[in-house]
Amino acid sequence: MILLSETIDFPAHELANDEGVLAIGGDLSEKRLIYAYSNGIFPWYSEYEPIIWYSPRLRMVLFPKELKISKSMQQVIKKNNFLITENTAFQEVIYNCKTINRNDGFGTWITNDMEQAYINLNNIGKAKSIEVWYNNELVGGLYGVVIGNIFCGESMFSKISNTSKLAFIYLVEKGDYSLIDCQVYNNHLASLGAREISRNNFLKIITT
Repeated sequence: MILLSETIDFPAHELANDEGVLAIGGDLSEKRLIYAYSNGIFPWYSEYEPIIWYSPRLRMVLFPKELKISKSMQQVIKKNNFLITENTAFQEVIYNCKTINRNDGFGTWITNDMEQAYINLNNIGKAKSIEVWYNNELVGGLYGVVIGNIFCGESMFSKISNTSKLAFIYLVEKGDYSLIDCQVYNNHLASLGAREISRNNFLKIITT
């Protein structure tokens, strides 16, 4: 296990263990986070743990041309019952991602420090959110970090079925990004066309 110093450098990706853990420690400053994401590294840890930095051997990504929209989702989109906005309620989105009850366990890793760190990134234009509204109520959304033309997704939530998928489809179809980084495998994103690629291939994309 490699401990980080006050400098923002990270060890070589090949030193990550089988679980993808590359280093621990450091801080969540805007400078370190931007450097980490620009080099294919992301933090993921629980409250009362040290900051843990990951570079998994396999990376879950979505290439926009591979987006899959099921017939049921096409019907949801066609009904046009929801308003979708961009970056109008970032703090509300991350709060909901942090606090909503989940069966999959994802989201519980958003500590208070993490929440504030991404709000700080949003304040300088390096993180953004997609919001889904129904009758003026926020019912779904997602947020992530922006690295050039790559969107590094962090978390999403739904209070009404399919609203996180709506946010994701909107993000992809808007055409601002050549790649959506989904970090690690999950069935929800696989159903939308995301797939795993090797760490080396991912690094070639994100560092060029």
